[in-house]
Amino acid sequence: RAILDFADLKIPRSLEKERRKGDLTFTIDNAFPTVMHECSLAYRPGQRGTWITPEFEQVFTQLHKDGMAHSIEAWDAGGELVGGLYGIDAGGVFCGESMFYKSPNSSKLSLLFLIDYLQSRGSTWLDTQVMTPHLMALGAKEIDRGEFLDKLKATQNLGLTLF
Repeated sequence: RAILDFADLKIPRSLEKERRKGDLTFTIDNAFPTVMHECSLAYRPGQRGTWITPEFEQVFTQLHKDGMAHSIEAWDAGGELVGGLYGIDAGGVFCGESMFYKSPNSSKLSLLFLIDYLQSRGSTWLDTQVMTPHLMALGAKEIDRGEFLDKLKATQNLGLTLF
């Protein structure tokens, strides 16, 4: 299982430069169904299709209405949704499900916005589930199931409220 401990976060210079430009505006939970749908349309090299079926979207939209699933949205200056991500609050740990982008770096900057937000709420890590080259470059690491479950339980015992 891949996780990102915020203490290990490494932001590449080029991404930090894009972040400082401030060309995007970020919101939380303003367009959850749209973010999920855009994620379902995202191209995934080496994969034929997506696991984000219409039924999956319905279930997660209900989880969103129930306060468990959340989205981060990236908006350009014209108010167009250009990137984002969604996932689940697992009791003090955000478990990322999927990301999408329509403009360069918008999903990556959405993730950095999420990390800043989570840190402001006392969180110290997030569950990225699957390792990607981008996540590895940010400092993510893979841990075994037992270590993940121990870390999850310890974090849940802190009683953090993320959203």
